[in-house]
Amino acid sequence: MVVERVASSLAALMAAGWCTAFAVPASAQAIVVAPTAPPPPQVETVPPPPASVDVWHPGHWAWTGANWAWMPGQYVASPAPQATWIPGHWEQQETGGYIWVDGHWSG
Repeated sequence: MVVERVASSLAALMAAGWCTAFAVPASAQAIVVAPTAPPPPQVETVPPPPASVDVWHPGHWAWTGANWAWMPGQYVASPAPQATWIPGHWEQQETGGYIWVDGHWSG
């Protein structure tokens, strides 16, 4: 959730011209651990895409540190015509709890 907020804030700053580039190594991403499984996904009505290269990223549950919050789906521009979006998901750990595995592009 924190990583998503930071990314959203940086995107807004870039759009406003306040910064031009920002990179975070994958190893620097925050690890989110939830004590319980997320609720079932909410049903989303997927609107028509705004452009032919946009891909729907489905919504998901995010752990806030105290409870679950729904993060609605959104369209995102594909980095390449053949790219496929692999959605993020919560993965149960043997030691207990659930860890968020970020979505990523494949192809």
